[in-house]
Amino acid sequence: YDDLFNISKPLNGPLSFECLLRQNYKEGRGIRIDSRDIDAFIEYSKSVRRSRPFRLFEVDFVDGRWFLFSEQLNDEGELLVQIKDITKQKVLQQGLEDSIDSLRSIAMTDELTKVGNRRALVESVNNELARCRRTGASMTMFLVDLDLFKHVNDQYGHQGGDSALKHVANLIKESLRPYDILGRIGGEEFAVFLSNTTQEEGFLIAERTRQHVERHPATFEGRSIPLSISCGITTLGCNTTFEALYAQADEALYQSKNAGRNRVTQYLPQKT
Repeated sequence: YDDLFNISKPLNGPLSFECLLRQNYKEGRGIRIDSRDIDAFIEYSKSVRRSRPFRLFEVDFVDGRWFLFSEQLNDEGELLVQIKDITKQKVLQQGLEDSIDSLRSIAMTDELTKVGNRRALVESVNNELARCRRTGASMTMFLVDLDLFKHVNDQYGHQGGDSALKHVANLIKESLRPYDILGRIGGEEFAVFLSNTTQEEGFLIAERTRQHVERHPATFEGRSIPLSISCGITTLGCNTTFEALYAQADEALYQSKNAGRNRVTQYLPQKT
């Protein structure tokens, strides 16, 4: 016990469970106790001990060690406690979980602009739609396409084009609210999802984004690159889907391009 719980000096009186907890808490050693009230923690611990014939649980220590505890009551009411050091397993597990999180982040992030990629966008929008269906709120999506991007590549090279894309991605983020969802669809096209947003509110955000890009040219190797974007926007009810939002916003974007670019076009159903 002295080695396990890091007891720095002999305890006065019997080596009880409560004494161990109090001594460790006082010295900041042993079991990690995330509570400012040691008495409440001890009472909780007492309430769960012997509460079942068998208990299995993990405990982490202040010094970084982890132990697997098992408690078993025998027929005489005696409590048999077994302890196994699982620190190495927990370190390996944490490393594996960190690797999985890192790989997932890589898989969901556009390598160039560092915003979400199409997969991340679709997943995030679907999750938000599922959550918002309970509220009955309207949902807005607008697509952003960098105007005459081929000319940018031709004049400044592909490195200049990449620099322009990263610049536009940052400008879009600056124009959005913290909770809006941005993703790069591919090439020079981005998509923005605005939950719980009306048609009027969405149009204002898209127009603010367009103006922000127009007013802030990119810079590459000391040269200024004037940029503009075209946007197509649509607003639908809470029972919509990603596919429906995207299809309508894409049609509106096509209309923006045909009308001369550097504008925001609201989707309107075609008259029959």
